[in-house]
Amino acid sequence: MAPGVLERLDAGEVVIGDGGFVFALEKRGYVKAGPWTPEAAAEHPEAVRQLHREFLRAGSNVMQTFTFYASDDKLENRGNTLTFTGQQINEAACDLAREVASEGDALVAGGVSQTPSYLSCKSEDEVKKIFKKQLDVFIKKNVDFLIAEYFEHVEEAEWAIQVLKATGKPVAATLCIGPEGDMHGVTPGECAVRLVKAGADIVGVNCHFDPMTCVKTVSMMKSGVEKAGLKAHYMTQPLAYHTPDCSCQGFIDLPEFPFALEPRILTRWEMQHYAREAYKAGIRYIGGCCGFAPYHIRAVAEELATERGILPEASQKHGVWGSGLEMHTKPWVRARARRDYWERLKPASGRPLCPSMSTPDGWGVTRGHAELMQQKEATTAEQLRQKKLSVHKNSRSIQ
Repeated sequence: MAPGVLERLDAGEVVIGDGGFVFALEKRGYVKAGPWTPEAAAEHPEAVRQLHREFLRAGSNVMQTFTFYASDDKLENRGNTLTFTGQQINEAACDLAREVASEGDALVAGGVSQTPSYLSCKSEDEVKKIFKKQLDVFIKKNVDFLIAEYFEHVEEAEWAIQVLKATGKPVAATLCIGPEGDMHGVTPGECAVRLVKAGADIVGVNCHFDPMTCVKTVSMMKSGVEKAGLKAHYMTQPLAYHTPDCSCQGFIDLPEFPFALEPRILTRWEMQHYAREAYKAGIRYIGGCCGFAPYHIRAVAEELATERGILPEASQKHGVWGSGLEMHTKPWVRARARRDYWERLKPASGRPLCPSMSTPDGWGVTRGHAELMQQKEATTAEQLRQKKLSVHKNSRSIQ
C-alpha cells in the first residue's frame, strides 16, 4: 500500500494539494456562482475527472473529492433545485477522485465544509448529523483521509473534527481565517490549539486570503500549538488572488467578488515564492483553493522539486523559469528566458484608471445575525429590494 498522508508528513515529505474546483468549474460552465454547489460531480463527471487529471499531472499528491458545500442543507438552500441527491453527488465525487488518484501517486481526501445550519444557530446535534450523513459516504468509499475545510467559526470546525475523528482516519482541518482570527475574534493560535485538541492531525487555513497572508496565519497557528506543548502537521490552501485590502472575512467582502477578480490573480512565479515561504515556515502540506489553476500547482511542485526529488509530468511542457522561451522566434522574447527577469517583473494591469486596492464591504455580521438566517425558499423580490437598501446604507457608513 502507498504511504498515507500522515506517514508522508511524518517522514518530512512535502504533500502538494490540488486547487480550486468550485471557481475553475464555474468559469468552465459547470458550477453556478451563488450556491457554489458541486452537483457537476454527478451531472458532468467528465469535467470533474479532467480537472482532477490536470492537477495530478501538475504535481498534486491529493485528489480532494468535489464535495464542497455538498451537505443537504446547503444543496437545498435558497431555492436551489437539484436533480441529484447529496448522497449521489458525494458518491460520484468519491469515485472520480479515486479513479484519477489511481493513475498516479495520489491519495483521496473526503471533505466537509461549513453549513447553513450553523449560521442559522441550529444545535450541535443537528449540525453534527449533517456531517455524519456525508461521512457515511466517505466511509463506504474508503477515502484515505478526511478534511474539514472552509470554516469561519472554530466552534463549528471542532464539531466537524469530532465527527470525522470517530472514523479512525487521519483528519485535517482548515479555517478560512486570516491573522485577525475567526469571525468571533478567536486568534489563529487559539483556533489551532482547539482544532488539535478536538482531534485534528493536520491544521491550517484555506481560501479567503492570498498565499502570503495564509502563510503568516499558519505560522501564528504553529506558534500557538507549540506554545501549548501540542504537536500537529500544518497545511495551507490559499486563494490565487492578491488580497492586501481584505479584513477579517477575506475576499468575499471585496466588491470584485466573485466575477471581477481576474486582475488580482497571482503569476506562476509568485506561486513559486509562496511555495518557498510556506516550506520555510514549516508547512509541508501545500496546496491551493479558489483561483488556483493547474499551472499554479505546477509552479509549487517546480519550486519544491529538489525537496521532493521529482518534477511533475506537466513540467515536460514548461521550461523551468521560462527556459522554453530560448526557442522563441523573437529575440526580445528569447531574452526573457531567465529567472532574474521573471522574479523582478512587476506585471501591469493594462487598466489605466484601475485602483490598486478596493474598499471591502465589511458588514461585520456573523452567526446568529438576522442577515445570515438561511432559508430553503428562493430569495424574494422584496428581500432583494431590502438587501439593496442595506448595501447602500452600509457603503455610506464605510465612506
